[in-house]
Amino acid sequence: MRKYVLNPETLLYEIKEASLKSKFFKGFLLLAGSLALAFLYFWIYTSVLGLDSPKTALLKAEATRWDARLDVMDTRLDHDEEVLSTLEARNNDIYRSVFGMDAMPSGVRPDGEGLSSMDGLEPDDRLRGVLLRLDALSRRTYICTTSFDEVGAVASKAGDMASCIPSIPPIIPDPANYTLSSLFGSRTDPFTGESRIHMGVDLAMKTGNPVYATGDGVVEAVDMEFFGYGTCITIDHGFGFETRYAHLNSVNVREGMKVKRGDLIARTGQSGRASGPHLHYEVIYKGEKVNPLNYFDLSIPKEDYLALVAGGSEESGDEFNKHGFSVYRRPGND
Repeated sequence: MRKYVLNPETLLYEIKEASLKSKFFKGFLLLAGSLALAFLYFWIYTSVLGLDSPKTALLKAEATRWDARLDVMDTRLDHDEEVLSTLEARNNDIYRSVFGMDAMPSGVRPDGEGLSSMDGLEPDDRLRGVLLRLDALSRRTYICTTSFDEVGAVASKAGDMASCIPSIPPIIPDPANYTLSSLFGSRTDPFTGESRIHMGVDLAMKTGNPVYATGDGVVEAVDMEFFGYGTCITIDHGFGFETRYAHLNSVNVREGMKVKRGDLIARTGQSGRASGPHLHYEVIYKGEKVNPLNYFDLSIPKEDYLALVAGGSEESGDEFNKHGFSVYRRPGND
């Protein structure tokens, strides 16, 4: 800005240039005033009116959009977890249970280990929580998929299952030849008189009566004990089922042998801890002893039963112990 000054000698107005110091001082005042005015405006805008700065407003808008996306992801994860939980329950309670398979692993922990996408996220970050849920859901889905593959493999052999389940009596159900002397559950011990849990059924009969395999399977063990079960056979039927035949007088099978339902596997006796000649019979499902009477019907006509076991006649097979030699017979039991 130019400044005109009257020259008293010439009586003319002359231009007077401002000094550099004056120009600097004026510029400084102008800058300071502008900054003060801008600060005052910002203070009124944010503190008095309670409004956000443009940058803050932009960041908040972006955060709101991300929160909306995370809300959608949480809703979808809630739905997917509900569907997966239903599949897991159905898999364990129906599919795996039907085929005698153990329940699949559960309780996957969402620890996020190995997730590179977690780097730099705070423990309370919402995105971290969504990533943890996704990781846990992925692992549960993999376990469930693997389980369905296992069920599918077993289901392909489902035709064999009907013949493997121990569903016939282990002896000829002729009431004239046997007595159901002890049931499954609590009973009075015949030796001590104390109340004990009886884990099978006892079929009292004379020594030498035939004992038949109640389902297809593999002979898991042929044991001979002086006490306890005495001479005993355990058959693994697969699909979670096992059967045990105890207090035998002689056996017709070896460990590792495959047997069919109705095969003659032994003859009754009084070996081990027994108060009289009888067959102690157990059904074991997935490691738990269950009531054998839930798996066979003793009222089946004798003729029908003999038709079922026609393949394992009383005359078939030699009698062996687990080493392949003729089994020891207790004196006086023949």
